[in-house]
Amino acid sequence: MTHLENSTAGAPVAPAPRPAASRRAKAQRRAMILFIAPAFLIYAAFVFVPLGMSVYYSLLRWDGIGEIATSARFYGLRNYIEVLTDDDLLQIIGNAFQLALWFTIPPVCLGLAVASAIRSQMAGRFGTATRTILFLPQVIPLVAAGIAWSWMYDSYGVVNQFLRWVGLESWTRGWLGDFTYALPAVGIIGAWVLLGLCTMLLVTGIARIDGSLYEAAKLDGARPRHEFRFVTLPGLKNEIGICITVTIIQALSSFDIVYIATAGGPGIETTVPGLEIYRLAFAHRQVGLASALAIVLMILVLACVLPIQWALRDRNK
Repeated sequence: MTHLENSTAGAPVAPAPRPAASRRAKAQRRAMILFIAPAFLIYAAFVFVPLGMSVYYSLLRWDGIGEIATSARFYGLRNYIEVLTDDDLLQIIGNAFQLALWFTIPPVCLGLAVASAIRSQMAGRFGTATRTILFLPQVIPLVAAGIAWSWMYDSYGVVNQFLRWVGLESWTRGWLGDFTYALPAVGIIGAWVLLGLCTMLLVTGIARIDGSLYEAAKLDGARPRHEFRFVTLPGLKNEIGICITVTIIQALSSFDIVYIATAGGPGIETTVPGLEIYRLAFAHRQVGLASALAIVLMILVLACVLPIQWALRDRNK
């Protein structure tokens, strides 16, 4: 017992917490909350509240006219069942995923090619002019881009005139009115618009890669394709992930380009969920079904984006 008392008496005693430091920490937390609160309230007002209302409306059968208490009736999950079983709505969702391929693969691949090609000229006039020209579509309003491409795709537009000039007259057609080629034609418009953004992100990413890595690769006898594979691609992992994320979201939520270029036609060959939500809510007065489709679309966007973000996160942190 005496030995325990002596050993306890000799042990170092932890200093008591200082009240002043504790008060400063609490004051800092309160200050952070006060700074965050306005942004959070605005975000909640424009995101969480509309999202909650959409979920509520998706459980109703309502035409959007009159008071909900008197003109709407509870419909349960039947709106969601219709979204997931109706052939037309499933085709419309499938159209969005086809557009996602067009909105993602060409801009990312071409952006990588252009960024790699101008890597050594980024600081010069050639690199500046190339980045400016490629970024121009990104600053053009999507409505203007849709109108311009509609003229180009016309029977006597630039596309068909070029095909006639090179001797491919059999390929000429009304592209946006063709059941087979209308959706790819719209996809090319989206790819053209997003090419500049992807290129700028990838050019910025290449500028961050240590130049000594390329020099070491050259000393080891690496060819340009080896430099691209073993230096450029790993160095642009995060930028490629951002490009894929942005383009997928743009494709799944597209509205402007499709509405202006084809209005969803011919038939429903180019109709996408964003356009169908608008039609269901304001033309057919099926607010519940439109809200259910919107919620399903949000879930699909998250299901596509979150795995990409998870795969690209830094495992070392």
